[in-house]
Formats: sequence, structure tokens, C-alpha cells
Amino acid sequence: MKIKAIVFTFLLLIFTALVGCSNNNTTNDATETNNKIKVYTTIYPLEDFTNKIGGEFVDVESVYPPGADAHTYEPSTRVVSEIAVADVFIYSGVGAEGFADKMKDVLKNEKVMIIPAGKDIELLDYDHDHDAHEEDHNHDHDHDHDAHEEDHDHDHDHEHDAHEEDHDHDHDHDHDAHEEDHDHDHDHEHDAHEEDHDHNHDHDTHEEDHDHDHDNEHETQEESHDHDHAHAHDGDPHIWIDPILSIQLAENIKDALISLNPDQTEFFESNFNELKQELEAVHNEFDEMVQTASTNNILVSHAAYGYWEHRYGINQISVTGLSPTDEPSQRQLTEIIKTAQENDIKYVIFDQNITGKIAEMVRTEINAEALTLHNLEALTEEDIENNEDYFSLMRKNIETLRKALN
Repeated sequence: MKIKAIVFTFLLLIFTALVGCSNNNTTNDATETNNKIKVYTTIYPLEDFTNKIGGEFVDVESVYPPGADAHTYEPSTRVVSEIAVADVFIYSGVGAEGFADKMKDVLKNEKVMIIPAGKDIELLDYDHDHDAHEEDHNHDHDHDHDAHEEDHDHDHDHEHDAHEEDHDHDHDHDHDAHEEDHDHDHDHEHDAHEEDHDHNHDHDTHEEDHDHDHDNEHETQEESHDHDHAHAHDGDPHIWIDPILSIQLAENIKDALISLNPDQTEFFESNFNELKQELEAVHNEFDEMVQTASTNNILVSHAAYGYWEHRYGINQISVTGLSPTDEPSQRQLTEIIKTAQENDIKYVIFDQNITGKIAEMVRTEINAEALTLHNLEALTEEDIENNEDYFSLMRKNIETLRKALN
């Protein structure tokens, strides 16, 4: 993942220059030629909501190909250059798309408007078994009581050693510099003081050592930032599966379209209100389904459904974390299987776009049936052929949950 992120960043830097040249000769052709707002989006609900609100006044395209995994997808340089000359780029803004925060920096000097549709939405903390197991995943020692402290020490061993080495090195250098400065001051006190003030050799050496000794720490932080599971916003980014929070997503999209085409304000407002009513209807259907359920536990391959847990009381037991690449340790896996057996779970629920190999192992172990929930990150080819939209997919999810919870 580190190499992939570096390559992507390098390509973005190249296309910063290329896009700048392109913009000297290219204007927002879509808007000028057919009076439509050219929009690029990321996750599917943003594409669908934009189409429903904008209607005939928008030309919307998702950067995701069919079946894409939002956590790992990175756009081609061609896609980046196309976004740069569009009217607006709409993304979640809550850490769902690993590439988007880097790309927005590349696009900040372009004409394209950048809209984080999830702005002002408070994210849920990821309160899940994986939080408790992070240390086990990284450390996996036998001493449970000391696991957290030991993991903390393990994570910072290199930093601590580097700091001590730096401290020793700086101390020696300070001492030598002081001796030299003292001898020099004995003869030329005023000149040495001026020289020490101007050059600040001690401070520069310390800074240099500090930067050098923390290179590895910095790279580790970069890698952590770029890793799929390292959501920069420190919360669950899957806000779009909550129909009530999706109203806020839709409203932010509506406001962006109005700012680009104020003449159609009434049209956009009317479409938004219809969309809002439909989202509220889906919310009510979720609520009614849960109220008639026999249990509230579901076993899922990927922890994408925390907002259902918060909104409706559905308890997700997940095999992997917020990102499908956040895999459990052997001990965690054992605990998941034990929990599933204790709760008599008969189904393991997979995502439509992610191959859950570990979840399949769990399913086999507990002799459960496989079901599928749609996380709505991206449509599949089959979804496109069947003309699915946000509401049809969410209602299919309700029916899947009805089966899993009874």
C-alpha cells in the first residue's frame, strides 16, 4: 500500500502541471455547450442524489468503475485531468475515499468546485471489537493485562531508541560545542557570542539529528495515513447507509448545484424535498423492520454498518474493520467465532463488492448461510443492468436484514 500511495502521489504531481497546461486551452465545455453542470462524484449515493436533484441540468459521472472498493480505489491520471476541467467534484469528505484528500490539494488551483458532501456530519467513533483488538493485531502477546502498555511500547520502540540516540548525540555535541565555545570565548568572547548567535550550531545540529532520527517514524506515520484503515477523520465514514444522515448529504449537494446554477433554485429545491421524503420513508421502513425482529445481531464481513447500529439498534459483529483490509488476528478470529456460536448466528453477511475470504472461513466454521448486503459504495454491473438506485438497493438491504434478524 505504501508503494501504491507513493506512485499515486507522484502521478498527481505530474498531472498538476499537465492539468494547468490543459486549462490554458480548455474551458468547462459541458456547461458552455449544453448548459449542464458537469459533475464527478465518488461513492454511488452522491452520484444518485446529484442526478435526482439536478435532473436535466446536470451531467453526472462517478470516478468509480462498477464493483469498485471505495477504500482501495485510486483514479487514473486521465480521470484526474477530467475532473480538473469539470464544474464540480463531489466526494464524501469524511475519509471514505483514500485518494480524495490528496487529490483535492492538486485541484485547489483549478476551476472545479470541490464539495465535501459530508461536511458538518458528526462521525461515529469506531466502537467495535477491532478497537480492542488493534493492539492484538499489531502485537499479539500472551500477557493480556499488559497488552496495551506493551503494544504502546512496541509501537514506539523505534521512536524511543531514536530519541535516546539523538539525545546522546546532541548531548555529546552540546558538550563538545560548549567546550569549544568556552575556549574560544576565553580569547574572543564577544566574537564567539555573535557567531554562536548567528549560526546557532547547536540548534541546527539538533534539528538535523531530530529530522534524521525521525525519518522512519515519519514514514510510518505517512504509511499509516495512507493505509486503507487509517481514516484521517478518526471515525466511521459510512454515513450514506443512514437515510437520515443522507438527507444532509443531499442538502449539501443541492446547495452546491444552486450556487452553480441559481436560475434553477426552485427546481433543485423541489427535487431535494422529494428526495428527502423518500429518505424518510426508507428510515421508517428500517425502523419498522427492526421492531419486529427476533434478534439484533448480525455477523458481517466488513464493519460498514455502524450507523444502523446507532440509528436502529442493529448490533454488527464484523470480521474485518472499517476497511476490509483490516483483518483480525487469530485470537480475534477465535473470539468472533465464539460470539457467533453463543448468539446462534445462522448467517454471515458479505458485501456486494468485496471478497471476504476470512469471513468465508468463519461461515464454514459455524456452518452458516451466506447473505449479501449492499454497502452502496459503487454499483455492480448487475446493478446497472437492473437499473438499481439508492432506494431499491436500500430496500433490498432491509429484506436481507429481515431474514438475518429472524
